[in-house]
Amino acid sequence: MKKLLILLLTLSISLFGASKFLMPDEAFKAKATINASMQIEASVEIAKDIYLYVDQLKLEVKEGSGISIAEIKKPESVEHHEEMVYLESPIFLITLQKDSDASEMQKIEFVLSYQGCSEQGLCYEPLSETYNFTVDTSKLEVASEVASIIKGDVEIRDGQKSSEVASAQESVSETDAIANTIKSGNITLVLLTFLGFGLLLALTPCVFPMIPIISGVIISQGEGITTKKAFGLSVVYVLAMAVAYTIAGVLAGLFGANLQAALQTPWVIYSFAGVFVALAFSMFGFYELKLPDSLVTKVSKNSNRGGYIGVAIMGFLSALIVGPCVAAPLAGALVYIGQTGDAVLGGMALFFMSIGMGIPLIAVGVSAGRFMPKPGAWMTMVSAIFGVMMLFVAVWMLERVVDEYITMLLYASLGIGFAIYLGAFERESHIFKRSVALISFIYFAALLIGALGGSTSMTKPLSFLQGSTNGKVEVQTKELDYTIVKSISELDELLAKHEGKKIMLDFYASWCVSCKELENVTFADARVKSKLSEFVFIKADVTENSQEQKALSKKYGVFGPPALIFFDASSNVISSKTIIGFVGPDEFLAHLNQL
Repeated sequence: MKKLLILLLTLSISLFGASKFLMPDEAFKAKATINASMQIEASVEIAKDIYLYVDQLKLEVKEGSGISIAEIKKPESVEHHEEMVYLESPIFLITLQKDSDASEMQKIEFVLSYQGCSEQGLCYEPLSETYNFTVDTSKLEVASEVASIIKGDVEIRDGQKSSEVASAQESVSETDAIANTIKSGNITLVLLTFLGFGLLLALTPCVFPMIPIISGVIISQGEGITTKKAFGLSVVYVLAMAVAYTIAGVLAGLFGANLQAALQTPWVIYSFAGVFVALAFSMFGFYELKLPDSLVTKVSKNSNRGGYIGVAIMGFLSALIVGPCVAAPLAGALVYIGQTGDAVLGGMALFFMSIGMGIPLIAVGVSAGRFMPKPGAWMTMVSAIFGVMMLFVAVWMLERVVDEYITMLLYASLGIGFAIYLGAFERESHIFKRSVALISFIYFAALLIGALGGSTSMTKPLSFLQGSTNGKVEVQTKELDYTIVKSISELDELLAKHEGKKIMLDFYASWCVSCKELENVTFADARVKSKLSEFVFIKADVTENSQEQKALSKKYGVFGPPALIFFDASSNVISSKTIIGFVGPDEFLAHLNQL
């Protein structure tokens, strides 16, 4: 009926001598094809003095095929007659995405809808064209939870207002910002930036365990070590660490693997903890760890090479097992590698970041060799101290796979024994040495009492004694309520249940150092607890690195914990607000207030 009215109007105007109006098929020529990358290229060719309304343009894939639109690139529009329009023939590039269960070759129906007007005053009825394509889904990415954002003149398929999308596009997460920096930045500047990132990461708790390792390795070389050799050993350790971390990072970026979890299985942790125990007993003088002289002779005439080989092996293993947690710079490099497949530039960035992390370790190693005392009683004491430090590293590693109660007892027993060895109760001991020993004894004794009392806090081991003071009952801060999930199905069920609410998803693992730091520092803050009460708090446990947990991490682009992901009222990920790595209470609170 509408077509008939338009036709009659056109004929009547032409009969009265008015300017001739174009028929719809003359005014608009729609076209859509699919390229080799399985992207749809659509266009609407418009005649002279014809324009298209932006808000009437619809580019859609019919539901039921397992294929949906991930992104649409649109040309810029202009304001015309107080409306946003296209005055030139627009061309659109549509990127598709697939569901995980989509078949390899899938047929789809693509619908292109539009409406336009003539400058002579005639507005055409809405028009629509349908195109049938066969899509090779092996070339498509799996659909994420992020809402399909149409860039340019933005629009959301789930009904959100374009102003909301524009606001979301103005900011990106720190991880994505770093990935974009690698894509668009000067190579030299990128590498220097990642060197700086590495220096900053060297100040985090994740790198601290490497300090006693490099120091102990230098000290274990024995008497007569020169500053030059200490520097050489330190450089070998750091280079081996950087190479290992770069290789692991590139593989993680290419295959979307969890960088940390691959080598966090219990048997690996127990084995490596055993290595540190063996090193400790070597420093206590029970035996000497070194390669057999016959083997060293075959490898090289220089017997000192054996030390370099051992240090390189220790550096390589340290990077994989004791290495730093996933932080925004690392995640940004992995995102870049995963998106572009450019393992060369991504790997170079990771290598320079590892070198930045290793520079302080080189300084520590050189210091260990430079200031090592001459042979005698002091040398025995220094070796014992580093032996105890190695045992502490072993217990620190066991935290990931054994109960907190056990590790508290191990820390306490080790500390008390070391304090007694230092001479906590020897009156003839030097005042400084005895003071350190007594303070250590008091702390580790408190740790032992705390463990026996059920406390798991290393900083407040006697907190369980708080209850009543002078007849006044202490008010305890309410603990955070959260639900643990380990699979996509469990999470989807919770998201559906809490639709319409603000949701925070925390990816964590029992072996993740920064996860514990988040829990004990940031989430323990009273202000943060109060603010988080407004959110539905969900924890994604990826400790076991099972297939279901791997799939959950991959779906949300998480390379390793900790990662905090936020959902809006429609259960869509607010990608610009994702947090990777540890963040302090004040910064985290400011982040929550922006949501």
